[in-house]
Amino acid sequence: MAAAKQVILVTGASSGIGAAIAERLAADGHRVFGTGRNASGMRANGVEMVSLDVCSDRSVAACVDAVLSRAGHLDVLVNNAGYLLAGAIEDATIQQAHDVFETNFFGIVRLVNAVLPSMRAARAGKIINMSSLAGLVPVPFWGFYNASKFAVEGYSETLRHELAPLGIRVAMVEPGAIRTPLYAQPHPPALAAYSPWRERALKTMKGFEEKAPGPDLVAALLSRLVAKKNPRLRNKLTREATLFPLLRWLLPGGAFESGIRAGFNLDRDR
Repeated sequence: MAAAKQVILVTGASSGIGAAIAERLAADGHRVFGTGRNASGMRANGVEMVSLDVCSDRSVAACVDAVLSRAGHLDVLVNNAGYLLAGAIEDATIQQAHDVFETNFFGIVRLVNAVLPSMRAARAGKIINMSSLAGLVPVPFWGFYNASKFAVEGYSETLRHELAPLGIRVAMVEPGAIRTPLYAQPHPPALAAYSPWRERALKTMKGFEEKAPGPDLVAALLSRLVAKKNPRLRNKLTREATLFPLLRWLLPGGAFESGIRAGFNLDRDR
């Protein structure tokens, strides 16, 4: 039996994982609104595009108001917008670290706050937040990205408890490496003190990305989650996303840490 048609808002839908999710959900027969910074009035592959800057309270309010005005209600929010700041933690300025959290964490908070009044009134809805394996097992030299995804984990689990009595379901998607433009985003200026360990770690992650599946794998999972009445909280995707958290739980802390350092070639002096 086909899933009922739903109204869905997908952030960060102009490229990569977000575009794949929005197009798949539209192909499933749902009415899908996708967002991008300069997307107003565009329509692609059945997705109605709305302009959105997740770092702006005003932009978020205008986006959600536009969706509710055009569709009358909203069934599902998919918080996908985010970006990577790679490099040593000391490489980044406070402003750069702040910007990562503004997009990856507070962007989610803004969207959730904006959609909750209508979902609470309907006593129904789903909120699906894009987390990451990096929110469970930190990746060396991805410090502020890791921290932002750890924040998404704690926030989403708390939100799930608070919204369950109101009929609103909260879930996360926790992918490992996926082949997307995420890895091509710019890095801050690099301090020489962290070379060559930073370069080896980033080269290792680039190798994972080159062998990784494409974003259609994530889109297929979202299709299943949207169809479920009560999706589970954590939805891991890719082999490493299942394996690494399990190893972290099974192995002594020192052994797991040594394995991570060896995998990223961090114990060599030069």
